[in-house]
Amino acid sequence: MSIDFILPDIGEGIVECELVEWLVKEGDKIAEDQPVADVMTDKALVQIPAMHSGKIEKLYYKQGDIAKVHEPLFSMIPDAEVNDSAPEEQPSTLESVESVVEPSTAKDVVNTPSSVEPAKQAVHGKAIASPAVRRVARELNVNIADVAGSGKKGRVYKDDVVAFEQGVSCNLVQTASTATMENRVEKIKGVKAVMAKAMVNSVSTIPHFTYCEEIDMTELIKLRSELKEVYAKQDIKLTMMPFFMKAISLALKEFPVINTQVNDDCTELTYFNDHNIGMAVDSKVGLLVPNVKQVQTKSILELALEITRLTNDARSGRVQSSDLKGGTISISNIGAIGGTVATPIINKPEAAIVALGKLQTLPRFNAQGEVEARSIMQVSWSGDHRIIDGGSIARFCNLWKSFLEKPSNMLVHMS
Repeated sequence: MSIDFILPDIGEGIVECELVEWLVKEGDKIAEDQPVADVMTDKALVQIPAMHSGKIEKLYYKQGDIAKVHEPLFSMIPDAEVNDSAPEEQPSTLESVESVVEPSTAKDVVNTPSSVEPAKQAVHGKAIASPAVRRVARELNVNIADVAGSGKKGRVYKDDVVAFEQGVSCNLVQTASTATMENRVEKIKGVKAVMAKAMVNSVSTIPHFTYCEEIDMTELIKLRSELKEVYAKQDIKLTMMPFFMKAISLALKEFPVINTQVNDDCTELTYFNDHNIGMAVDSKVGLLVPNVKQVQTKSILELALEITRLTNDARSGRVQSSDLKGGTISISNIGAIGGTVATPIINKPEAAIVALGKLQTLPRFNAQGEVEARSIMQVSWSGDHRIIDGGSIARFCNLWKSFLEKPSNMLVHMS
């Protein structure tokens, strides 16, 4: 007798999710706790495990469909109900399970296919590839079953998909004179949809103003370089972000209005004792802003460990919902990609956000009037002008800047 697997609650307020990838197919035998599907909520990518061992009878949704919480996701026949006299089928889910943990970077030589033909690596008609690679194929509008994999047992890697798409693109360009390509239209879903709504809401309800400054990072870069190799031996990745966060936290003690939130009708202002500092991460599922809780209580090394954990989780799309909630102020490190000055959008209901520009080696005058090369970073603060005036954010930024330009200043302010 078959039973339905009911899609459970997977986060506060979430009532539906996008079916990103089935990791099994109808007829497959599965084990308890085996991953069955990847679904996309409005926060992150979530993997749904099986509650029982048995055989998949029916999948109720197709890839890209919207599944409803508290409704059947698939049906299965538990092991106790499976007819033992029936011929045993070779499980086809092993490769799917392997794909969750196997890297998606091709280590073998990738050969661009010269023509479009069914891939030889397909097992029971299904290409061997990780969910991340399949997602790339969808984004490039490539049928992954047509891609010849270069990995072991014909596994398809991201480079295989990209090479295949480029080969097809070349053919399309050559035949452009006789064929017209149609524009591709896709729905905005998942994290991207939530981000779009949040940005519209922030811009339409918060009066932004932006304050720009430059910071001389020369001394901090030197300090970080001296410490980086030491702590790398302890598996601690010491980036610049822990210093930025700690300096913000120290400055917030002097200017608590920057760490506030206003209610909807702007009649009350909440001052937060905890400094939960968010950092924007460009993940594979869209923009995510996990936050480090209670930065005011953490050391630089503790911040480094927490930042590494959150960054890895966010980039994989599997950050915990608790890490995405409760932020009080945010950092956008857009300079890691490029650009010097930005106008960051406040992460509502927070009151301020800073965008970090790229580091540049620029000439500056020293105290003796001599020109020397310095490491300069442009920063751009956006504030909620209903509760933060220009003078407050300027003085706050000056204090934050003093901690970064003279790292020794942090020591006398740490409690």
